[in-house]
Amino acid sequence: MRGRAWQVPEQPERLPRQTPEVPAKGKRPPRLRPLTALLAAQFFSAFADNMILFITLAIIKLEGLPDHYLPLVQVAFLFAYVVLAPWVGRLADREAKSRILLIGNGVKMAGIALLLAGVDPAISYAVVGVGAVTYSPAKYGILPELTDSEAKLLKANSLIESFTILAILTGSVAGGILSDRSVPLALLACAALYGTSMALTLFIPSKAGDRTITIGLQAVPAFFSDIAQLWRLPACRFSLIGTGAFWLSSAVLRLVVIQWIPVTLAIMTNTSISLLISVTGVGIVLGAAVTPRLIRFQDYEKSRRYGVVMVAIIFTFLLIKTVPFTVAALLAVGFSGGVFIVPMNTVLQHEGHGSIGAGKTIAIQNFVENTLMFSGVALLTAATKAQVPLSPIIAATGVIMALFVGVLFTSYSGAARRSV
Repeated sequence: MRGRAWQVPEQPERLPRQTPEVPAKGKRPPRLRPLTALLAAQFFSAFADNMILFITLAIIKLEGLPDHYLPLVQVAFLFAYVVLAPWVGRLADREAKSRILLIGNGVKMAGIALLLAGVDPAISYAVVGVGAVTYSPAKYGILPELTDSEAKLLKANSLIESFTILAILTGSVAGGILSDRSVPLALLACAALYGTSMALTLFIPSKAGDRTITIGLQAVPAFFSDIAQLWRLPACRFSLIGTGAFWLSSAVLRLVVIQWIPVTLAIMTNTSISLLISVTGVGIVLGAAVTPRLIRFQDYEKSRRYGVVMVAIIFTFLLIKTVPFTVAALLAVGFSGGVFIVPMNTVLQHEGHGSIGAGKTIAIQNFVENTLMFSGVALLTAATKAQVPLSPIIAATGVIMALFVGVLFTSYSGAARRSV
């Protein structure tokens, strides 16, 4: 009935007295659609998430902490994803997912409060990570509840990926600009954004979860049993390998490029660095937005071709020396990454929703991705502390991504599609 005009009776004089407050020709006030509210809530939450990274970079510089501290902070953030994975997916399937979104943003705000209080950035960012790992399974797991077909699920995934990357783009820039001016002001802006996201979540229906799911120590063996069940499905195995490879290389490359820009391009301010990094976000937004036109749900295996493109572009950073070529490379790696990741997310949600449950599927995906990211960033931290030059690190990132993509080509030719 949203937006539908009320019909005027043929005999107005017989209009019932009990409804005089409804205008005969009026319309219901517009109400925010649940999917629209989710997209907006995700945008503001992810916007703040990405501001924090550059605010933390500013704090590290102000406090004179060593170069390896930035990847160390990222390791602290990812640690929560690895440790809490057995519980957060079950929690998202047990409770109303809209409620879990509120809890996740509330924990993120607690991390902001710690940064404002002067607590060590690694500890504060770890708390933000707890909020993020709680938020994520509900964010993606609610999509099958808000859509009613595979095509709409693919489109919803494309939209949420586009909004997320747009938030990464704009949030990174805003974090760089505001942190150059005032760290406390930037942190207060983050808190306001999380509050806005929480308000938008109230427009999402609270669909009851499965209260028979238990949250306790037994969740650990159950979690690994769920991993084994998903791993037996070729389409899910394909997706977990592909998405894990993408986020491993993206996490390492992002931190390396943040260090690479001052050394190679002589650009020093957070504002300028964040503007360059944001170009990757532009590329991913464009790639995610056009994915439904390039790859159908049934042909998601074609996404691995764009993984090959990503690998090739990563190696170009060994040759680039100017800003224009840097912008072009970041835009291209973002675009190919967007097309690479969206179909894999969609097929995993589709298969997982029908097997172990959407929330647990996303928690497993987060566990695989963030275990790989944690390992990659931990190695980067050790390499940076050991003063390994950036070129070998970039080359190693490209080689590792190539190995994962090679597995997708050699082991999953046609096998994955048959399980969909």
